[in-house]
Amino acid sequence: MVLLPDPRVAILPGVFALSAPLPGSVVTLGTFDGVHLGHRELMRRASTRAEADGLPCVAYTFDPHPAKVLAPQAAPPVMVPIPIRARLLTELGADLVVVEPFTLAFAAVSASEWVLRFLHGQLRPSHVVVGFNFSYGHERGGDPKHLAAMGEQLGFSVEVVPAVESAGEVVSSTRLRKALEAGDVELARRLLGRPFSLVGKVVEGQKRGRSIGFPTANLDLDGELLPRQGVYASVLGLEDGRRLPAVTNIGVRPTFGAGSSIETHVLDFDEKLYGARVAVSLVARIRDEKKFAGLTELVAQIQQDIREARVRLVDEVGP
Repeated sequence: MVLLPDPRVAILPGVFALSAPLPGSVVTLGTFDGVHLGHRELMRRASTRAEADGLPCVAYTFDPHPAKVLAPQAAPPVMVPIPIRARLLTELGADLVVVEPFTLAFAAVSASEWVLRFLHGQLRPSHVVVGFNFSYGHERGGDPKHLAAMGEQLGFSVEVVPAVESAGEVVSSTRLRKALEAGDVELARRLLGRPFSLVGKVVEGQKRGRSIGFPTANLDLDGELLPRQGVYASVLGLEDGRRLPAVTNIGVRPTFGAGSSIETHVLDFDEKLYGARVAVSLVARIRDEKKFAGLTELVAQIQQDIREARVRLVDEVGP
């Protein structure tokens, strides 16, 4: 799968964008940044219940991340932008993705008022699925226990999903960010159930790679989180569905004294990609970025990186 925005995925900008309240639904709630194994379990349970009950499955999320509004200096970088998040949630069974604008006014809504006006008032759930640590409302006044009590009054049941673990540790967006910041894209893959992808638009660079025989696609990133600097075996996905073996450099190009960049050299490929939207899936980290004494040494290292990438990518795109 090439993980790019899908124009067929409808994103509702808040519950009050509905022309009328839904006649019923099964709802799962969360920020869903990453759409990792824990989020996948929420979606699995919600979509299974919705199918059994003959109701639409609604994934209800928030943008921007609440911390960006309430504590911007401590807000985590976004891993998966909303259009990709919505696509993933839809592929996991959501019939409708609601993205509630998170503002200071929204943050001031009490937990009970949010359930009454936003959740029950517009989505009319018969069943709600949440993670064990989900909180909501002013000063995080609501939790699964409060939601269950409100559900008893309003006529919906609440299912609380316990922590999902991988290798004996809880799967979380925090753990995923730490793995990516350390460059451990193989751990990130295990937490996600898929490779981590950088999504964006190919923009024109300084063409230094082409000048030494290794043209690169320079990525203008949609998300915010960059994995640790270095060289990665990767797969570049195009909108036409092609998945191409590649080597991606994330860093500052120290040999040339240039600024930060995401540059991908696609193996055995000579098409122009300027303006194209692409997804670069990071499969394995090959090495740290480093400064070379000259172009001869740099070219030799790139050739070695390509040889190693071919070995690492055999199971992804074939030999």
